[in-house]
Amino acid sequence: MTRFPRIAAAVCLATILAIGTAWSDGSGDPAAVSVEDGKWSDKDGNPTFKVENGKVDFYSYNGFVRYSANCLQCHGPDGLGSTYAPSLLESLQRLSYGDFLAVVASGKKDVSNSSNLVMPSLGENRNVMCYLDAIFIYLRARSDGAIGRGRPEDHEPKPEAFSKAEDACMG
Repeated sequence: MTRFPRIAAAVCLATILAIGTAWSDGSGDPAAVSVEDGKWSDKDGNPTFKVENGKVDFYSYNGFVRYSANCLQCHGPDGLGSTYAPSLLESLQRLSYGDFLAVVASGKKDVSNSSNLVMPSLGENRNVMCYLDAIFIYLRARSDGAIGRGRPEDHEPKPEAFSKAEDACMG
Protein backbone atom coordinates (compact mmCIF):
# COMPACT_ATOMS: atom_id res chain seq x y z
CA MET A 1 0.00 0.00 0.00
CA THR A 2 1.47 3.34 -0.99
CA ARG A 3 1.65 6.31 1.37
CA PHE A 4 -1.41 8.22 0.08
CA PRO A 5 -3.98 5.37 0.23
CA ARG A 6 -2.86 4.69 3.81
CA ILE A 7 -3.33 8.38 4.65
CA ALA A 8 -6.74 8.46 2.90
CA ALA A 9 -7.84 5.29 4.72
CA ALA A 10 -6.69 6.70 8.06
CA VAL A 11 -8.49 10.00 7.43
CA CYS A 12 -11.71 8.20 6.45
CA LEU A 13 -11.53 5.93 9.50
CA ALA A 14 -10.79 8.85 11.83
CA THR A 15 -13.69 10.81 10.35
CA ILE A 16 -16.09 7.89 10.76
CA LEU A 17 -14.99 7.36 14.36
CA ALA A 18 -15.22 11.09 15.11
CA ILE A 19 -18.72 11.32 13.68
CA GLY A 20 -19.91 8.16 15.42
CA THR A 21 -23.68 8.11 15.80
CA ALA A 22 -24.03 11.88 15.46
CA TRP A 23 -25.00 11.49 11.80
CA SER A 24 -28.42 12.80 11.04
CA ASP A 25 -30.68 12.57 8.02
CA GLY A 26 -29.32 14.96 5.47
CA SER A 27 -26.60 17.38 6.37
CA GLY A 28 -28.64 18.58 9.37
CA ASP A 29 -28.75 22.05 10.89
CA PRO A 30 -25.84 23.94 9.33
CA ALA A 31 -25.58 26.60 12.05
CA ALA A 32 -21.92 27.14 12.95
CA VAL A 33 -21.41 26.72 16.69
CA SER A 34 -17.65 26.22 17.08
CA VAL A 35 -14.45 26.94 15.22
CA GLU A 36 -11.02 25.35 15.36
CA ASP A 37 -8.15 26.62 13.24
CA GLY A 38 -10.56 28.44 10.90
CA LYS A 39 -12.83 25.42 10.29
CA TRP A 40 -16.39 25.77 11.59
CA SER A 41 -18.50 22.90 12.95
CA ASP A 42 -22.21 22.47 13.57
CA LYS A 43 -23.74 21.18 16.82
CA ASP A 44 -23.03 17.57 15.75
CA GLY A 45 -19.37 18.26 14.94
CA ASN A 46 -19.86 18.16 11.17
CA PRO A 47 -17.94 20.69 9.05
CA THR A 48 -20.03 23.72 8.15
CA PHE A 49 -19.82 27.23 6.77
CA LYS A 50 -19.82 30.70 8.27
CA VAL A 51 -20.97 33.70 6.25
CA GLU A 52 -21.02 37.14 7.82
CA ASN A 53 -21.83 40.35 5.93
CA GLY A 54 -21.15 38.61 2.61
CA LYS A 55 -17.72 37.36 3.70
CA VAL A 56 -17.32 33.56 3.65
CA ASP A 57 -14.98 31.42 5.70
CA PHE A 58 -11.85 30.21 3.91
CA TYR A 59 -13.05 26.59 3.71
CA SER A 60 -16.18 27.62 1.78
CA TYR A 61 -14.08 29.67 -0.61
CA ASN A 62 -11.53 26.90 -1.11
CA GLY A 63 -14.39 24.43 -1.57
CA PHE A 64 -15.64 26.52 -4.48
CA VAL A 65 -12.17 26.47 -6.05
CA ARG A 66 -11.72 22.71 -5.55
CA TYR A 67 -15.28 21.90 -6.66
CA SER A 68 -14.76 23.95 -9.82
CA ALA A 69 -11.53 22.10 -10.61
CA ASN A 70 -12.67 18.55 -9.83
CA CYS A 71 -16.47 18.19 -9.74
CA LEU A 72 -17.96 20.79 -12.08
CA GLN A 73 -17.28 18.71 -15.20
CA CYS A 74 -19.93 16.20 -14.17
CA HIS A 75 -22.10 17.93 -11.57
CA GLY A 76 -22.34 21.26 -13.36
CA PRO A 77 -21.52 24.78 -12.25
CA ASP A 78 -22.23 25.65 -8.62
CA GLY A 79 -23.39 22.10 -7.81
CA LEU A 80 -26.60 22.46 -9.81
CA GLY A 81 -26.29 19.15 -11.67
CA SER A 82 -26.13 18.25 -15.35
CA THR A 83 -27.81 15.94 -17.83
CA TYR A 84 -25.82 12.97 -16.50
CA ALA A 85 -24.96 13.79 -12.88
CA PRO A 86 -27.33 14.89 -10.12
CA SER A 87 -27.55 18.24 -8.41
CA LEU A 88 -25.35 18.06 -5.34
CA LEU A 89 -27.43 20.83 -3.77
CA GLU A 90 -30.40 18.46 -3.78
CA SER A 91 -28.26 15.49 -2.71
CA LEU A 92 -27.05 17.32 0.40
CA GLN A 93 -30.66 17.71 1.49
CA ARG A 94 -30.62 13.97 2.25
CA LEU A 95 -26.93 12.95 2.53
CA SER A 96 -25.14 13.09 5.86
CA TYR A 97 -21.50 14.15 6.04
CA GLY A 98 -20.47 10.51 6.42
CA ASP A 99 -22.55 9.44 3.43
CA PHE A 100 -20.98 12.21 1.34
CA LEU A 101 -17.47 11.06 2.31
CA ALA A 102 -18.31 7.44 1.51
CA VAL A 103 -19.77 8.19 -1.94
CA VAL A 104 -16.86 10.39 -2.98
CA ALA A 105 -14.21 7.99 -1.67
CA SER A 106 -15.81 4.73 -2.84
CA GLY A 107 -17.97 5.80 -5.76
CA LYS A 108 -21.54 4.79 -6.48
CA LYS A 109 -23.45 2.96 -9.19
CA ASP A 110 -27.12 3.47 -9.96
CA VAL A 111 -27.82 1.13 -12.84
CA SER A 112 -31.31 0.25 -14.04
CA ASN A 113 -33.11 -0.40 -17.33
CA SER A 114 -33.53 3.34 -17.84
CA SER A 115 -30.21 4.72 -16.56
CA ASN A 116 -26.56 3.93 -16.02
CA LEU A 117 -25.24 6.50 -13.56
CA VAL A 118 -21.75 5.93 -12.20
CA MET A 119 -19.86 8.09 -9.73
CA PRO A 120 -16.21 7.00 -9.92
CA SER A 121 -14.23 6.29 -6.78
CA LEU A 122 -12.07 9.32 -5.99
CA GLY A 123 -10.52 7.87 -2.83
CA GLU A 124 -7.00 7.98 -4.27
CA ASN A 125 -7.33 11.40 -5.92
CA ARG A 126 -5.41 13.80 -3.69
CA ASN A 127 -6.90 16.83 -5.48
CA VAL A 128 -10.27 15.72 -4.12
CA MET A 129 -9.54 13.85 -0.89
CA CYS A 130 -7.16 16.44 0.56
CA TYR A 131 -9.90 19.06 0.17
CA LEU A 132 -13.01 16.97 0.77
CA ASP A 133 -14.10 18.91 3.87
CA ALA A 134 -13.82 22.19 1.96
CA ILE A 135 -15.86 20.78 -0.95
CA PHE A 136 -18.52 19.53 1.48
CA ILE A 137 -18.62 22.88 3.29
CA TYR A 138 -19.01 24.80 0.02
CA LEU A 139 -21.79 22.49 -1.22
CA ARG A 140 -23.50 22.63 2.16
CA ALA A 141 -23.48 26.44 2.03
CA ARG A 142 -24.84 26.36 -1.54
CA SER A 143 -27.50 23.80 -0.58
CA ASP A 144 -28.60 25.98 2.34
CA GLY A 145 -28.69 29.13 0.17
CA ALA A 146 -26.00 30.88 2.23
CA ILE A 147 -23.71 31.26 -0.80
CA GLY A 148 -24.96 32.22 -4.24
CA ARG A 149 -23.71 31.16 -7.63
CA GLY A 150 -20.17 31.94 -8.74
CA ARG A 151 -16.94 32.60 -6.88
CA PRO A 152 -17.48 34.13 -3.43
CA GLU A 153 -16.25 37.72 -3.64
CA ASP A 154 -14.83 38.06 -0.14
CA HIS A 155 -13.39 35.42 2.15
CA GLU A 156 -11.42 35.00 5.34
CA PRO A 157 -7.65 34.51 4.98
CA LYS A 158 -6.15 31.05 4.67
CA PRO A 159 -5.61 29.58 8.16
CA GLU A 160 -2.11 28.32 8.97
CA ALA A 161 -3.60 24.97 10.01
CA PHE A 162 -5.13 24.60 6.52
CA SER A 163 -1.71 25.14 4.92
CA LYS A 164 -0.08 22.57 7.21
CA ALA A 165 -2.81 19.96 6.52
CA GLU A 166 -2.59 20.65 2.80
CA ASP A 167 1.20 20.20 2.79
CA ALA A 168 0.94 16.97 4.79
CA CYS A 169 -1.79 15.50 2.57
CA MET A 170 -0.38 16.53 -0.80
CA GLY A 171 3.09 15.30 0.17
